[in-house]
Amino acid sequence: MKDNSEEMFPIVDENGNITGAATRGECHNGSKLLHPVVHLHVFNSKGELFLQKRPLWKDIQPGKWDTSVGGHVDLGESVEMALKREAREELGIENFTPQPLKHYVFESDKEKELVFSYKTIYDGAIAPSQELDGGRFWPIEDIRSSIGKKVFTPNFEREFAETLAF
Repeated sequence: MKDNSEEMFPIVDENGNITGAATRGECHNGSKLLHPVVHLHVFNSKGELFLQKRPLWKDIQPGKWDTSVGGHVDLGESVEMALKREAREELGIENFTPQPLKHYVFESDKEKELVFSYKTIYDGAIAPSQELDGGRFWPIEDIRSSIGKKVFTPNFEREFAETLAF
């Protein structure tokens, strides 16, 4: 498997207003074209956080543990539509109530994203798809003790520190 470099993404301003469109390849080649993504942090009722393992074939942060659900907003799709689609595609989750956390700009050496972050509490079945290299629930203390050790994506670590480290 590999990412489709021709997939079309909307280009947005920092308020989320669409200003154009570009391919995944263009968005991830260092151009810093701002494109929207969704994150869903899935907690169980015990307070543990589900994290996905990024497969080694991913073009960004391969092999790292990351946000429960994360994906790009496709051209012509709303943030809410993308959130539901990605949760279904990545974890097989259909019935959940997302609570908005924040939105912010994340910039790395390869890309610049407008991140719309949500959380939910979910105790149903989770079935990680072939898009992922599996996943599991992590006790919050285990996450805290692994921060800064190159276990997680930088974006997850930032979001955890700013939003989730209660």
